[in-house]
Amino acid sequence: MLVVTGGAGFIGSNLARALAERAGASVVVVDNLTGDLTQGPKFRNLVGVRLADYLDKDDFLDLVTRRDALLERVEHVFHLGACSDTTAADGSYLMRNNFEYSKRVARFCLEGRVPLVYASSAAVYGAGRVFREAPEHERPLNVYGYSKQLFDDWVRQRLPGARSPLVGLRFFNVYGPREAHKGAMASMAYQLHEQLRATGVAPLFAGTDGYADGEQVRDFVYVDDVVAVGLWFLEHPARGGIYNVGTGRARSFNDLAAALIGRLGRGRISYVPFPEALAGVYQSCTRADLSALRGAGYDGAFRSLEEGVAAYVAWLAGGSDGR
Repeated sequence: MLVVTGGAGFIGSNLARALAERAGASVVVVDNLTGDLTQGPKFRNLVGVRLADYLDKDDFLDLVTRRDALLERVEHVFHLGACSDTTAADGSYLMRNNFEYSKRVARFCLEGRVPLVYASSAAVYGAGRVFREAPEHERPLNVYGYSKQLFDDWVRQRLPGARSPLVGLRFFNVYGPREAHKGAMASMAYQLHEQLRATGVAPLFAGTDGYADGEQVRDFVYVDDVVAVGLWFLEHPARGGIYNVGTGRARSFNDLAAALIGRLGRGRISYVPFPEALAGVYQSCTRADLSALRGAGYDGAFRSLEEGVAAYVAWLAGGSDGR
């Protein structure tokens, strides 16, 4: 039995779908659909996916805490469930969901010798310019990033004596199908696509942190490529550690908007003042160092920004974006 927490969410639903398509796979999704109709129809991400079961996140945590017999058949846990709102200001809520919950799931896996793959984030690097999986390069700018860093540190302390694999995947700027429910937290690829369709204009931030208008850069990684990395660690569970998951290339928001305009065949870019509220807490640059991931043996290719945007726009044009 394969468990995917956060399995109705963006990356989680794409992973659950891929796992369910594997011959003989038995997939259990864990999530929280409270407020689903008001925050976005997240359940639609799972329509058509053949699941063995679905569990509410609180029910799953209760089973984990009690080490319920139901979980004796668990072969692998993908822990992607978390508060992913990088602007959230409630530190207690973030720590409960991103740190305490994660520790309890990890303890269950360690005690039962169940391989665990969990979601970390490039937010741990903050304003740094070296994106390598080492504490000296981690400078989170918000509580979200700190909650992720704290759990990574907790895992690091246990890696040497771990009786089962612990794998942290530091996702960079992921975009692609099944993210519409995230609203304001959806990727810029999705946000700009929707704005271009509605108004013909792609608004980008004016220059900041020494970057010209729209020239702030991100490592944009397509969700199918992220899923491929997760599946690889399912097949190679002994490679414990913390790994960046991005393309290794930094591309500007101007590049992203231009790729979208090229695929849609219309639109223009405009620049809006940089928000004062984001001053000092905004990552103007991300670029994954893939040395550790490649060193672990993963040799899969990552789509270029243009290739990913082409695939995403085609998928969105099919009207299956979960809106």
